[in-house]
Amino acid sequence: MNEMVTIPREEYDLLRAAAEDLADLQSYDRAKGALAEGADELLPADYANRLLDGENPLRVYRDLRGLTQAMLAEKAGVNRVTVAEIETGRKQGSVASLRAVADALDVTLDDLTE
Repeated sequence: MNEMVTIPREEYDLLRAAAEDLADLQSYDRAKGALAEGADELLPADYANRLLDGENPLRVYRDLRGLTQAMLAEKAGVNRVTVAEIETGRKQGSVASLRAVADALDVTLDDLTE
């Protein structure tokens, strides 16, 4: 089992680059598959930039879905004040409230908390 093969450095570099390309293609195929299955969605650049700029994820996803705080609260079965307090950072919200809001927005709990 201790067999060893020696190849020129140039050939090794080509094989390594091909392996990296294959890994990239496999990642792309998984991402496209998740989109096709509805397990993932594309986020428009302006909303992605808002998240990257540190804006509250709850507000960003609520805006993306076209919901007011009251509409989201009703859909999630929570108080509108709870939604407002989470959006402004005054409160973190309970796990149950965050889960209900995440379900109403059709996002994961991680999307709202990371």
